[in-house]
Amino acid sequence: MAKIADLLAAGRTVSYEFFPPKSEAAAKALDEALEDLTALDPSFVSVTYGALGTTRAPTRDLVIRIDGERPFPAMPHLTCVGQTREDLLLLLEQYRDAGIENVLALAGDPPPDGSDPGGDFTYATELIELARSVGDFSIGVAAFPEIHPRSPDRETDRRLLAEKLSLADFAITQFFFEAEHYRRLVEELHELGCDTPLVPGVMPFVSVSGTRRMAGVNGCRIPAELEARMDAVDGDPEAVRRLGVEVATALCQELLDDGVVGLHLYAMNRSSSIREVYAGLGWGTAG
Repeated sequence: MAKIADLLAAGRTVSYEFFPPKSEAAAKALDEALEDLTALDPSFVSVTYGALGTTRAPTRDLVIRIDGERPFPAMPHLTCVGQTREDLLLLLEQYRDAGIENVLALAGDPPPDGSDPGGDFTYATELIELARSVGDFSIGVAAFPEIHPRSPDRETDRRLLAEKLSLADFAITQFFFEAEHYRRLVEELHELGCDTPLVPGVMPFVSVSGTRRMAGVNGCRIPAELEARMDAVDGDPEAVRRLGVEVATALCQELLDDGVVGLHLYAMNRSSSIREVYAGLGWGTAG
């Protein structure tokens, strides 16, 4: 397999995000999507990790299986808030021993009720340090183009992000809907002397309510024009999906025109929207 830092150094990457399925039917759909999307030759894929480690074993098993079965590397998301050093050390050792070379190190969200999550960690930088002690991983982190929702101000956000990025090999951003947010993020980090590769995350959304909920949690602004378009198709799942493809394709094209280092697309465990984004970019057919 390959380290993502090396893939980024060699040229633009295109990658997808998946999540662990929760049922047999969902697992079958994911396998079908993986089979279909393998034909598009992605640079790598990532697999999300439930809050407070709730999908620790499913994420691990899925990552190891994909990495072993597919011609591209699979990268696990890994959070540390609310988890013990012992548990995370064991998990990282399992990834290392299985030949996994890439990890996305995240702090993770605290409990929504504000209670103490417990555990031995608070910041993603602590997880980066632990991963470095276990193996020669290529380590990515998260970046929020519109600043982290718990940051006190933009200046503090960018300073802390630059410090985190100095310890990492690359970053994948949270989703956003306006390219200017990504451009400003890159510029502000550059002014701080930080040029760690930043891969923009783009979501071809499939749900109006789900997108609004995630945007609220992540501090992502939905432009008023897009809000109106979402209202117009809400209740029609296929129309919502098509709008998500249209918006994602336009954003991807704008980012590509800017010369981004890569694109990380939320696949939603299906292949149709990804294929249609490719078609819209002139990279192949939607069929």
